[in-house]
Amino acid sequence: MLIQLTEEQKMLRDMAREFTRNEIAPRDKWMDDNGFDWDLCKKITEAGFMGANIPEQYGGGGGGIVDTTIIAQEFAKGSASIATFMGGHWLASNLILENGTEEQRQKYMPEAVSGKIFAFGLTEAGAGSDAAGIKSQAVETEDGWLLNGSKAWITNSGVADYYIILAMTDPEQGTAGISAFILPKDAEGLAVGKFEEKMGVRGSATCELAFNNIKLPKEALLGVRGKGFKMAMQTLDIGRISAAAVCAGISEHAMNLAKAYANERTAFGKPIKAFQGLAFRFADMYAEIKAMELLAYEAATTKDAGGRCTLDAAAAKLFATEKGIQICLQAQAVFGGNGMSKEYDIERLVRDIRVWSVMEGSTEILRMIVSGTVLSK
Repeated sequence: MLIQLTEEQKMLRDMAREFTRNEIAPRDKWMDDNGFDWDLCKKITEAGFMGANIPEQYGGGGGGIVDTTIIAQEFAKGSASIATFMGGHWLASNLILENGTEEQRQKYMPEAVSGKIFAFGLTEAGAGSDAAGIKSQAVETEDGWLLNGSKAWITNSGVADYYIILAMTDPEQGTAGISAFILPKDAEGLAVGKFEEKMGVRGSATCELAFNNIKLPKEALLGVRGKGFKMAMQTLDIGRISAAAVCAGISEHAMNLAKAYANERTAFGKPIKAFQGLAFRFADMYAEIKAMELLAYEAATTKDAGGRCTLDAAAAKLFATEKGIQICLQAQAVFGGNGMSKEYDIERLVRDIRVWSVMEGSTEILRMIVSGTVLSK
């Protein structure tokens, strides 16, 4: 399928591209050194990107998955951290949009548009890929729920206003006993740990969360009891599409940095781009980036059309993360020894792209999903 954007989507792309160039890219190194950028988050909200996935009736932009894929790719060309932050926000808010009651949508969707930050809490210290190993529990009471447990490696934790938390409500049922809950940041009994000192995407916030006898009202339950795991897996399709787009954006950024350096740097009396061994790197980079885009937008288009995109989303994310790491390393090699120095942005991009081989499903899990689905046919 060819990527055929509407005129509105082309305008969105151009808007996101200009915003990235003027506001995001200049702040990426600062975020790598200092962490989450609240001022930039405010500008993103004012520009309308936070609610790009929210229907117009709730004050959002009314866009679909293709729209958020466009934004994610463009933002990643300036900062993997910001693209990661946005992906986490969209994923969590989309869970409410697709599974919440109308009352929940009316309450939380306008907040997602207005700059309140959302986060999705699945992973725990002992349960990442193995979601059935979740230990957090929510026990039903007369007037609501009592939540206990913990989460780890949650994107936007520590800065989020609302968390979508997966917890066991019927442990004997395995994944069929997992439910989802909306948890506000000011809930009594919620403890937020220190910010993780990550290798990459350091401008996105990641903390541990602990739940100590948190009392939640009945309406905190999101969707149907016991359907939390199914809801999460369907939403992760969206996360993986966004991840593929982010990796395409990071890779294109890396290629362009290497291109500029190859045009400026001379060796043996001529620009290094004149050496065929180096020039051929760019042919491979370009072809692989275009393939990343096609896979990501194919899955996004399928999702927007109401189709099941689990296989294509997993394949897109698998290809993009694996090839993205190779592209960034190849781009870094163009810089020679300079590529190892923090004076050059390429060093940061190598660290950023590496993180994505773990987030939104590790490479190994994605290979299991793709191979299992293909062989089942």
